Amino acid sequence: MRDDLGSPAPKTSSGERALPYWSSKTRARRAADIWGNGLRVVSTPLEAWRTEDLPELREEGYRVGISWTGPRLVGWDFTVAEVLNRLAHALHEGPYADDNEAPS
Repeated sequence: MRDDLGSPAPKTSSGERALPYWSSKTRARRAADIWGNGLRVVSTPLEAWRTEDLPELREEGYRVGISWTGPRLVGWDFTVAEVLNRLAHALHEGPYADDNEAPS
């Protein structure tokens, strides 16, 4: 989700910033309604997320929030390498190897 200035990237409990993503438009709309401030849902194709968005997040030092829920929008956040490894596993591919970050 985003507005005219970009996407929200709140601090996690560890003090690091995470950019949240949702697995469905319905979940993202619910989160946009909770956060308010004119946020709109933007769909991203999986391959673009994987090859463009995630590497950019890694370069900028962000973590990845996955499907945050509830009235305070809380949930899991992972490093980019962790997300790419989980995605590779789900797609039955080999583990992702990143020169900058050891896979978990």
